Amino acid sequence: MSGKRIEIGILYYPGMTQLDVTGPFEVFARLPNVRMHLLWKRIEPVVSDVGLPLLPTTTFADCPDLDVFCIGGGPGQVATMDDDEVIAFVRDKGGSARYVTSVCAGCLILGAAGLIDGYRSACHWLMSDQLAAFGAIAVDERVVVDRNRISGGGVTAGIDFGFQVAAELCGEEVAKKLQLMLEYQPQPPFDITVQNAPRELISRMRLEAEPWLQKRAAAVQKAVSKLKAKATAA
Repeated sequence: MSGKRIEIGILYYPGMTQLDVTGPFEVFARLPNVRMHLLWKRIEPVVSDVGLPLLPTTTFADCPDLDVFCIGGGPGQVATMDDDEVIAFVRDKGGSARYVTSVCAGCLILGAAGLIDGYRSACHWLMSDQLAAFGAIAVDERVVVDRNRISGGGVTAGIDFGFQVAAELCGEEVAKKLQLMLEYQPQPPFDITVQNAPRELISRMRLEAEPWLQKRAAAVQKAVSKLKAKATAA
């Protein structure tokens, strides 16, 4: 990639979880000879799921061909998966990118565009079972690389994911320098993960999440139906 500008696009949409993509952005934007594109239909503020306003920099119409296309998750995923304009854009730019990538449940939006069928993928643990509807293989890992698909697990995995993508683009030495400069050495205050959490806590969280998980599952099934209809029409 030396000598050639690296074009990286990150999809914005209302109700997204901003850390899914602002974590990777912090890494990507520091790569040599990179140009970042924060993508939405219009140049207007997009508000995250917890109220953080974010400003896109590039409209869908002005988006160039991309080396990396990245999508994060968030509650807004439900409406986004049913937005034909967004899905057509994801199918176009994501389908032609050198690397097609996601963090958290962003993989399900890639699925709605037909871009993960037959690929291994990470996802947030609460939603990883929904990947199968799109023909993808859920993998319980922090970052998953399958050919030119790179995916990160839930939310904070986006930072680990960012360094992995940086290594793919510019080599391990560049990625290691960035990791050192950003002083990335996580020391969480609590030793609790989906792997070691008490089963009763996991069960309670699943129960609490059930209403919005059902909404996401319905959105996935609607997206699958659209994909099948498109394939039949073709």
